Amino acid sequence: MSYLEEIQVKNLDYLGIVAGLIDEIGIVKIINNKLGIDVREKISAGTVVKSILINGLGFVLRPLYLFSQFFQDKAIEKLLGERIKPDYLNDDKIGRVMDELYKYGLNDIFIEVVLEVIKQFKIDLKYSHLDSTSFHLDGEYKREEDKEKQEEEKIIKERPIFIKKGYSRDHRPDLKQCVLDLITSQDGDIPLFVRVGDGNESDKAVFGKVLVEFKKQIKFDSIMVCDSALYGQENLQLIQHLKWITRVPMTIKKAKELVQNIEVEEVKDEGKEKRSDLNLESYTWKEEIVTYGGIKQTWLIVLSEKRQKSDLEKLEKQLSQEEKKSQKFLKEIQSEEFEHPQAARYKLKAINKKLRLLEIKEVELIETYSKKKEKIYKMISLIIKKNEEISRKTKEAGKFILATNLVEENKLEASEILITYKNQQSTERGFRFLKDPLFFTDSFFVEKPERIETMLFLMSLCLLIYNLGQRELINCLKRVKKGINNQVGKVTLRSTLRWIFQCFQGIHYVILNGVKQIVNLTEERRFILSLLPASCQRYYL
Repeated sequence: MSYLEEIQVKNLDYLGIVAGLIDEIGIVKIINNKLGIDVREKISAGTVVKSILINGLGFVLRPLYLFSQFFQDKAIEKLLGERIKPDYLNDDKIGRVMDELYKYGLNDIFIEVVLEVIKQFKIDLKYSHLDSTSFHLDGEYKREEDKEKQEEEKIIKERPIFIKKGYSRDHRPDLKQCVLDLITSQDGDIPLFVRVGDGNESDKAVFGKVLVEFKKQIKFDSIMVCDSALYGQENLQLIQHLKWITRVPMTIKKAKELVQNIEVEEVKDEGKEKRSDLNLESYTWKEEIVTYGGIKQTWLIVLSEKRQKSDLEKLEKQLSQEEKKSQKFLKEIQSEEFEHPQAARYKLKAINKKLRLLEIKEVELIETYSKKKEKIYKMISLIIKKNEEISRKTKEAGKFILATNLVEENKLEASEILITYKNQQSTERGFRFLKDPLFFTDSFFVEKPERIETMLFLMSLCLLIYNLGQRELINCLKRVKKGINNQVGKVTLRSTLRWIFQCFQGIHYVILNGVKQIVNLTEERRFILSLLPASCQRYYL
């Protein structure tokens, strides 16, 4: 045997951290308990799922049909087990496991993982945030739709999703899509509930049902936070037994009246000094008790100085653009010859539909003759401002309304309502993660809707693992009061896990004459490992 044959060098990098987080949660054990273990198989379903999650967090943009290639240069025996070979992870095996996951029930598995995370890592569930996004998909995804049957089925249903066109958050209305509803904790942005819906699904139609289903599964007294899609009489009746904070849509008559007529002022117990401490110095507000949809609520009318400035700048820009546009329309209609007065007025009406802040008004309709001696009509008109509309938009600038049903018992401070709603970015951060081009969203090559749902389930598990790791890292940095260098060399107590992944590039698993060792484990990397769960450390130390 040659000297070269006695040396094996495999990449470990940061994948040991990912594998350790998976182990710490106990995902492999949960999957194997659910799907069972066949002693004839070379690799269990739980280990296959672990390999998918490691690949998903590998940020290499490899679709699943190149899955085994991902592990060719990796320390697979260290990450997945001594007897595991890359060719065990072929597309047939992965496909079978995905089908088994779907058949068992993706929601049941996800909830069990979440409950384990909540218990083990003591996740604070005082607030939970709900939002939705869409994923556009390539391919046909043909599936006959029984409309009568679909109407009978519940929105929260046990059937494959329909891949179809709908309102696209990705601004790709030309493509079919599916919808993902996500509930996250305010503490660490941990995914608590995931649901995949039809491509043409409306948030207003399902958000209330999603929250009810979530509370059945996660029996914790959490205050639910959502955007204005939740706020409607039907949804409010549906969730009246839950605690919630949401935004009031400005399409509601009472909301329009309040933002037009009320003078927003800071309440006495929320002075400037306190607002500054809470990073709310640019906000003022006023509370009103309102009954809507039969539910007594606190409405918080908020004025944001920054948003007001932005809205007024947009209004001025819109007015300037409409002035230019209306000048062209004015020239056009005054130069045109009409056969009948009705034709001129019809043209004027069509033009005014294109304007929001200005209006072209008829001054006089002149009867005259064309060069061919035919009777024609010409319109003399002028541009006027819609002062009422401009005044309305000026008064509304920077204002929005938040509502909560916590009126008397468990009443919240106004500042807490505002801060909590601002943390609605919790779910938006999750969506940015799932749609990152370096993530495996491009793996949406699978042809069956069932596989699409399973893929989003696996992607959501990746988000859970990543956010949990980042939460643990930040909490430990705060506890030891010692920071680490970020990308620009500054010491920080709030490092991202992705930066830690970068720091761990270049760690190798080496077997030399049968002796196994980890190389390139510097003191800085050892310190970072000390901040992470023990299961992560075992892959390196």
